[in-house]
Amino acid sequence: MKKIISNLKIYRIYLYLLIIVIVYFYNVNFTYANKVRVVDGDTIYINHIKYRLHGIDAPEIKQHCQVNKQKYNCGVQSKNFLESLIENKEITCKHKNIDKYKRIIATCYTEELNLNKEMVKSGWAIAYRYYSKKYINDELFAQKNKLGLWEGSFLEPRKWRKKNKK
Repeated sequence: MKKIISNLKIYRIYLYLLIIVIVYFYNVNFTYANKVRVVDGDTIYINHIKYRLHGIDAPEIKQHCQVNKQKYNCGVQSKNFLESLIENKEITCKHKNIDKYKRIIATCYTEELNLNKEMVKSGWAIAYRYYSKKYINDELFAQKNKLGLWEGSFLEPRKWRKKNKK
């Protein structure tokens, strides 16, 4: 029994290494159809593999924001918006790298729509300047037009996570 468990652990390590090799050396695009589960506004599962949308940061599921002095669950709103973009569509993701949580960091598309860009431009995520400057103009557009989060006030998701660590 110990040998079987040991072999399974080795198999798992080889599998992770294979994924890393594919992502780093080939920068492969994978296309998937209808097997997507949205975790929140910047994280999805495709065929049980976790993807983090590159260059954006969306509110956490338990995060609340304010509009007209009224609190609302902006994390759930962000998730719902991403679900509406993905609904019954084929997804293609261009892999950038793998983060310390073993998530594939990627830019994902449905047809020709860049999901990362659309989340920021619609105001349901912000440009994650710590990792990328790519979506700053989209964030400025959302802010100027008071879209999504920008309709009211909110704590940046990164700051919210830091404040609400368990």
